[in-house]
Amino acid sequence: MNQVTQWPEVVRALTFDVFGTVVDWRSSIIREGQILTTTKGFRVDWAKFADTWRAGYRPAMDRVRKGELAWTSIDALHRLILDDLLKQFQITGLTAAEIDHLNRAWHRLMPWPDSVPGLNRLRSRYIVATLSNGNISLLVNMAKNAGLPWDCVLSAELFGHYKPDKEVYETAARLLGLAPAQVMMVAAQKRLASSQAGWF
Repeated sequence: MNQVTQWPEVVRALTFDVFGTVVDWRSSIIREGQILTTTKGFRVDWAKFADTWRAGYRPAMDRVRKGELAWTSIDALHRLILDDLLKQFQITGLTAAEIDHLNRAWHRLMPWPDSVPGLNRLRSRYIVATLSNGNISLLVNMAKNAGLPWDCVLSAELFGHYKPDKEVYETAARLLGLAPAQVMMVAAQKRLASSQAGWF
């Protein structure tokens, strides 16, 4: 984010994917696990734990899309995945409060080193907002914890759809009072699904 690219004047808002693009979820979750190793003595491959937790994210959302689950916040989906992970990695002896604290590790993700200065530079010219599947409380707590200077927090929770459903992108533009062509999605992705073409 150290360079501000000259985009066409039509672009007025930048909406950001957050997990992986703005914050380093993997290192943050590993760090949370290492704290548990220090305080509880767990011998766990925390890198594998973090990757497995994140890998459960899309399948969990698909259960909602298929109607197997009612609309569910990402916090609640993270908890469903975590409950299985605790068994899989043989993590026992945590209190209900400690499990809840671990689940809320996603609220405490740390930004990449250039995220905050980069967002501040972009804010001088564009509206900068989240556009994440993360629920609002998660995104707000993360922003407070990491010092992320969003102009606006937009979440799939507002729309009743997860990305990449087109309703998320269309409604975000409408809420910002802009045409879709005036909103650029910013995401660190290896490749883009065809349903997302024109939004990233």
